[in-house]
Amino acid sequence: MQPDFPKLLSSQIAFDIARTILDGFDKHYRLFRQVSQQAKDFFEKSDWANAQRTARERISYYDKRVQECVQILEDEYAPDDLSDEVWREVKLHYIGLLINHKQPELAEIFFNSVCCSILHRTYFHNDFIFVRPAVSTEYIEPVQGIPTYRVYYPGREGMRNVWKHVVNEFKLQSEFVDLDRDAAYVEQRMDAIFGNVEIESNYQVQVLASLFYRNKGAYIVGKGINGNRIYPFVIPILQNRKGRLLLDTVIFDPALITVLFSFTRAYFMVDMEVPSAYVHFLRSMMPYKPRSEIYTILGLQKLGKGLFYRDFLHHLHHSSDRFQASPGIRGLVMVVFELPSFPYVFKLIKDYFPPPKDTTPALVAEKYLLVKNHDRVGRMADTLEFSHVAFPRERFSKELLAELKEVAPSLVEEESEQIVIRHLYIERRMVPLNIWLTKAEERGDADALEHGIKEYGNAIKDLVGANIFPGDMLYKNFGVTKHGRVVFYDYDEIEYITDCNFRAIPVARNEEDEMSAEPWYPVGKHDVFPEQFETFLLGNPSVRKYFLKHHADLLTPEFWQNRKQRIMQGYIEDVFPYPQEMRFCNQPHAASASAQASY
Repeated sequence: MQPDFPKLLSSQIAFDIARTILDGFDKHYRLFRQVSQQAKDFFEKSDWANAQRTARERISYYDKRVQECVQILEDEYAPDDLSDEVWREVKLHYIGLLINHKQPELAEIFFNSVCCSILHRTYFHNDFIFVRPAVSTEYIEPVQGIPTYRVYYPGREGMRNVWKHVVNEFKLQSEFVDLDRDAAYVEQRMDAIFGNVEIESNYQVQVLASLFYRNKGAYIVGKGINGNRIYPFVIPILQNRKGRLLLDTVIFDPALITVLFSFTRAYFMVDMEVPSAYVHFLRSMMPYKPRSEIYTILGLQKLGKGLFYRDFLHHLHHSSDRFQASPGIRGLVMVVFELPSFPYVFKLIKDYFPPPKDTTPALVAEKYLLVKNHDRVGRMADTLEFSHVAFPRERFSKELLAELKEVAPSLVEEESEQIVIRHLYIERRMVPLNIWLTKAEERGDADALEHGIKEYGNAIKDLVGANIFPGDMLYKNFGVTKHGRVVFYDYDEIEYITDCNFRAIPVARNEEDEMSAEPWYPVGKHDVFPEQFETFLLGNPSVRKYFLKHHADLLTPEFWQNRKQRIMQGYIEDVFPYPQEMRFCNQPHAASASAQASY
């Protein structure tokens, strides 16, 4: 028998709760857009410090609004008034309120966050929360008069004029060094794409209406359309030393565009009235990147997390392999396992750490939070943090389950046919660098070995520029992505560069000092001796050769001291998420003295 729908939606309390939750979300997204809009002002004024501060603070906005909403509901309603029927009705009212909403997918996840903070885990199914989406995000149109993307027709305007038109529509207040010159460079690059293909009748360029801001750059994101072929592109806008603007390059290699939107980078600041439309556009450019990752890199990490979990449940339902311990050297702080058919790893903080580790689970959690809020400069993996995650018990081997219970008993709970993990981190799976280097050497692949070591040193230098000292620099704490980039992923010993004291090893006073097994000189808690890195990093002669070729400066205290001094003076390093040789200023057509000077 079908329920009496009008009778079902009869609770004023249920409607009021739904309205309160949606009001909480609307406040959150209004503030989210306000700070995203500030990115333009920061960019125009070269106010990099405030840009970084605002980007960090924005990450915490969501949790604050959820906590505010939970507090209002707990203050307003007695638990006895909130029966299961009322909670079911809350969701139905909420769906009705989302019919004409511009961010329904975000509002659904916000609803889940509020309800999961109030309800017991047994309520976490589709009767009470949005395990599945209920409102379509297709064809939502903005209401503020600005479309999601603009369309330009090179056949009418000419390609060079198109690029000038594109740039001018963003209404940046800073002056360009030479927009005509830069538009010519872009036209030249685009000719390489379109020059040898037949032009179809629908030949056009589509550009997202908002710039993407991150670090010291703004990015034009778009695609060329020619018949049924799509040519994605990204054009970075940078400033020269005098604060004047320039178009730096055109990125049209799909792999490089994917790296630009990588899980190892800070979130973009983008003003989006209809975020689903931006995600749909970006997926047409990067069809193999999950929607969860695209939402995350746009700063909507909570929705990204929710979408990821939906994808994970779907994968579990359609797979049959079992969880296993991840390959590599076992860590002293984290226990790591994986599902071979799923490209992520699951990490738990152990309950206790053997010597020489001198930390606590709470301090390790703080390090992971530091990384979440920090600029990852393409060299630190983002993590998804979850609580009370239920896994099918049958998918765990006895050995893995025994290990989890042994090293992290406070986090593992057996509940009927499920294993519930109270707290864990989920990260993109990578090949540990130590394994990658070993296999390269076994194959006799000198180029791969050199690439790995060069990338390893570059990763450390990029982290240093972002004021991060890795602490434990062993190769096992770094991973290699599918694009061949080396990324740091073990955070329990990271420190700010500015908190470290980089010292040279004092000259021995006598032979007894030289033979001593322990340092004969005083060593403070934050003292670091870069000369010692050679001992535990360069035992392999092949590795040593390539390390000294590319990164011998990492073994000198002067390198670290100089970089620390730059940071303390307020200098923010340039971060180029694309190869330097792609930049217009490094091309033959820009090699004249006058062109180089303008850059």
